[in-house]
Amino acid sequence: MTRTISAICLGLLALGAGCDRSSAPAEPRSIDAQLRQELARWGVIPIGPIPARDPALVALGRALMFDKILSGNRDISCATCHQPAEHAADGLSLAIGTGGTGLGPSRTLGPGRQFVPRNAPSLANGGLGLFYLFWDGRISGFQSGPFTTPAGSALPPDLPNVLAAQAMFPVVNRREMRGEPGDRDVFGNPNELAQFGDSQFAEIWRAVMRRLLAIPEYVTLFDAAFPGVPANRLGFQHAAAALAAFEMQSLTKTDSPFDRYLNRSDAALTVQQKRGALLFFGNARCASCHNGPFLGGGEFANNGAPQLGPGTGAGAPLDFGHGDVIDNEFYRFSFRVAALRNVELTAPYFHDGAYPTLEAVVRHYNNVPLAVRGFDVSQLDPALRKLYHGEETTIGAVLERLDFRLRQPLGLTDEEQRDVVAFLRSLTDPSARDLSALSPASVPSGLPVEEW
Repeated sequence: MTRTISAICLGLLALGAGCDRSSAPAEPRSIDAQLRQELARWGVIPIGPIPARDPALVALGRALMFDKILSGNRDISCATCHQPAEHAADGLSLAIGTGGTGLGPSRTLGPGRQFVPRNAPSLANGGLGLFYLFWDGRISGFQSGPFTTPAGSALPPDLPNVLAAQAMFPVVNRREMRGEPGDRDVFGNPNELAQFGDSQFAEIWRAVMRRLLAIPEYVTLFDAAFPGVPANRLGFQHAAAALAAFEMQSLTKTDSPFDRYLNRSDAALTVQQKRGALLFFGNARCASCHNGPFLGGGEFANNGAPQLGPGTGAGAPLDFGHGDVIDNEFYRFSFRVAALRNVELTAPYFHDGAYPTLEAVVRHYNNVPLAVRGFDVSQLDPALRKLYHGEETTIGAVLERLDFRLRQPLGLTDEEQRDVVAFLRSLTDPSARDLSALSPASVPSGLPVEEW
């Protein structure tokens, strides 16, 4: 009789009805029930499909992405630092911009050049509605604007989204793409983009457009992407809109095992990945920063990342991050919390690429003060070891402003750390592993397209 009542109760519960089980022992909730409760608690919901982009706009954006004509010295394209072979990143701790040679992890600095101060993040899923872009958040705004950028009132008013606003700026950055005064391009001609002052945003953008519109094939592509807009009304904001459209259409990758789990497929994750997810959203406290549909991207934190590189802004040779952008010491050493979709593919990690593996990142978070004080420079490329700022005063300044959520060790066992890493690997969309089909055979300028 007891078995019959229990069976009836289970059937009623499955239908959402109640049943008096006061006389029976409480049954433990399944791992899926626990995990789904945590997902709801942290606002983790499925990412819906994004609207399809105009094919003509995407075609223009693809050409621009891979064309070195955008760089002052005609020696580097957007795709050099966001390569298909490196999952729309470059595999380097710190990016190497104009003047460099080689590709990916083997790329080296050119004579007299410096590293870009920060890691080149993957462009995958960059168009998913994030409010802040760049590691320091110097570009911000809702998808339809208004946008806050270093250009202030010089920013054209008709940009369609924040990703297009971001695409305006690599071409004005000297280390990334524009070059230095006196540079000559790959043909030995003076670099006319480098002659402008760093605050002459409008002049630089007009000069880039003069290059593009001098090429008949680009005139045709712009005409198809922006019918009815005469050539004399085209500005670099139109090029940036096309770059953003290409990124959104081609680099949005949201069919990972975790996405399938969010869409109610319990079998999409392994038991180990589910254990790791429960830790991620529970005792490991990862979700206090990495929450919402994108698992991060909406706030800033000082995560204790070792200071590495040439530095930038008021803090150089250190990097004050968001604190420098808003001139606020409270946010010194704070950087944008990364959105974690496809994070397995985006090593090395943190704003300066200090850690080469997910395992190293999880160890860092398990005891941040210990990790900062015991940072192992041997995991860095030899060219970067001399740019590690391991002085006690620097370490002390970083730890003094460490995010309060990271001050106490987590105490995760080795097995628990492996479980968290297994969960992070479940965020990978298999189609993001090979992006080589995105690379065109040629570009309108006729400059060589790098072979990945």
